[in-house]
Amino acid sequence: MRGYPFCEGMRAGYAGEMSTSLVDAVAILRAGGLVAFPTETVYGLGADASKPLAVRQIFARKGRPADHPLIVHLARLGQIEDWAVMSPVARALAEAFWPGPLTLVLPRRPTVHDEVTGGLETVGIRIPSHPVAAALLSAFGGGVAAPSANRFGRVSPTTAAHVRAEFGEAVPVLDGGPCSVGVESTIIDLSGPPALLRPGGISIEAIEAISGPLTTSDTRAPGTLASHYAPRTALLLSTTPEEDATRLRSEGRTVAILLAGEPADHARRLYAELRRLDLLGVDILIAERSEASGLGHAINDRLSRAAAARTH
Repeated sequence: MRGYPFCEGMRAGYAGEMSTSLVDAVAILRAGGLVAFPTETVYGLGADASKPLAVRQIFARKGRPADHPLIVHLARLGQIEDWAVMSPVARALAEAFWPGPLTLVLPRRPTVHDEVTGGLETVGIRIPSHPVAAALLSAFGGGVAAPSANRFGRVSPTTAAHVRAEFGEAVPVLDGGPCSVGVESTIIDLSGPPALLRPGGISIEAIEAISGPLTTSDTRAPGTLASHYAPRTALLLSTTPEEDATRLRSEGRTVAILLAGEPADHARRLYAELRRLDLLGVDILIAERSEASGLGHAINDRLSRAAAARTH
């Protein structure tokens, strides 16, 4: 059994089905509730970042550790000074890649709540490019704290149907169709020398063309635990998937294979395919490594964490 290419035609099956409206989503956020909404990367589980009690609901709903920081999503660059301190490098990266799949970790303003930052003196900021997310954030007018809209550590959702599979009717969903990038944002720590915390939708090469060489950092950030993005089925990351499948089948195992493809397409369909293959009831999923450049870095990062020993 193999993975199949992502089908854009699936969007018609999702749009409008059991979805909330933009007006209702804004009202829910203002009332301190949770709303799932689309970004170009994955669907987020959002709450008003200025309300600690609202933000705490995210952790309770996901089963997420309270010291794991969140990303604040904003509509426009002019809002950032209310949340964080911008450096010249931060402004250069923001002007180059926002709106888009880039998160900047910056020194926080004193008014930012610990519930958002995980108690750190930094805060992650992003301006998404998805038109539905942009409309929601613009209409809401404030910051929306949002991790991915799934149970903690599990495969991220890239359609509204994935969110409903995680939370049922407990979380209203603003449906924007399938996500166009499909893996989470690149996270760059600018609280010190520019450092890569998580590869993602903006390539490392594109970042370094502006920031200079990236270092490493131990700043806590979303999606950086050793075990994360994991399907329920055991996953093997492989450079020789057919050989590994033959070996495992000879041992009596049932296997499904997810082959790599062109990186942008592979990233876009990655989580949907992991979810689909996870439902087949096989013993092991084998995922082929992507090429180690551009989006391939993000794909391999997600697959490596998905294949790691479970810690939660």
